[in-house]
Amino acid sequence: MLEKLGPLDADRIADLCPYLASVPDPRSRRGRWYSLVSILLVCACAAVSGAKSLDEIAEFAERATNTLLATLRIRRHLLGWRRSPKPVTIGRVLMAVDGDALDQAVGAYLADQHRKSACADASAARPRRVIAVDGKALKGSAHLAAPRRHLLAAVTHHPVATLAQVEVGAKTNETRHFKPLLAPLHLADAVVTFDALHSVKANITWLVETKKAHYIAVIKTNQPTAYAQLAALPWTSITVQHTASATAHGRRESRSIKTCSIADSLGGIAFPHARLAIRVHRRRKPTGKPESRESVYAVTSLDIHQTSPAGLATAIRGHWGIENSSHYIRDVTFAEDASTVHTGNAPRAMATFRNLAIGTLKILGADNIAKTTRAIRHEPERALAILGITNNPDTHGT
Repeated sequence: MLEKLGPLDADRIADLCPYLASVPDPRSRRGRWYSLVSILLVCACAAVSGAKSLDEIAEFAERATNTLLATLRIRRHLLGWRRSPKPVTIGRVLMAVDGDALDQAVGAYLADQHRKSACADASAARPRRVIAVDGKALKGSAHLAAPRRHLLAAVTHHPVATLAQVEVGAKTNETRHFKPLLAPLHLADAVVTFDALHSVKANITWLVETKKAHYIAVIKTNQPTAYAQLAALPWTSITVQHTASATAHGRRESRSIKTCSIADSLGGIAFPHARLAIRVHRRRKPTGKPESRESVYAVTSLDIHQTSPAGLATAIRGHWGIENSSHYIRDVTFAEDASTVHTGNAPRAMATFRNLAIGTLKILGADNIAKTTRAIRHEPERALAILGITNNPDTHGT
């Protein structure tokens, strides 16, 4: 599995250390044995090797050689050996670390890694970036009267990489965090996809006029005027412009797409900067069950000369696919929903390191994260090359 990642050289791999060094240390200087960078590097390498819990992170460090620990900035004991951090130490650090700063550091790393990887492959075409805004609950983080944590993230469609993440408290708070999530990102000429929850006119106006981005917004009945206008379009007289079908997860699914110029058909729509109306018709046939059909409406700021029906279908499908290409991996491969870490910022920090592992491996070409992390677990030094962590003299970090 590791051979699929290709050459792990400086032209393709960004060094993670400077990014994590930007995270402020919340601890008092008195009594520190491990630098913050050393703890965060241990967590990052352990996540890339498939660690699911604080115990497994500590076990990764315990199995590591002195050379590996030295590269991770673990200081040398007076007797010459290096003491790896215990689960309680790692937990205390993650509980207190600044979640926003950690997410910004990891997001910046993945964005630069994405850019370096694309530049290294000079023969590859560079399509317009497509970024999904999507939320995820950390089910196991609920404790007593405290509700589960809820995270909102900006994730590239292909390859999957989380560029930004914020904690929003509850799903109903996602809308007001839309701007703070995307504000730090360079979005000029990118396409942002989102579901009906974020189809808010003020957010869309800001996205197009301030960030110079395009959007594809699913419209449901929470936008009654726009939804009624879209549903009233003469879809029956418009021919199907693209179809696709696939069989997976015990069902066969086919999708057809139709588009219609809003300016020609409606003379405007109750949605800012909308250029094309979209109707996606989905048919699903689970094995042994009746067929179901559903029509989904969307609008986009892309004009007919800037995209194609196939491109729009891919982008909409890619947004729905974040559930499988990111959330499913976090829940199944990394057992995120089963994690009972609930104190302080630790649940969010653990999710951030899972995002780091998934994004890094996906960018490098891994098609099966579970198999790749298992292979790295048997060759832990490979995590250093994958994250660009270079050998350093015996220093304590920053």
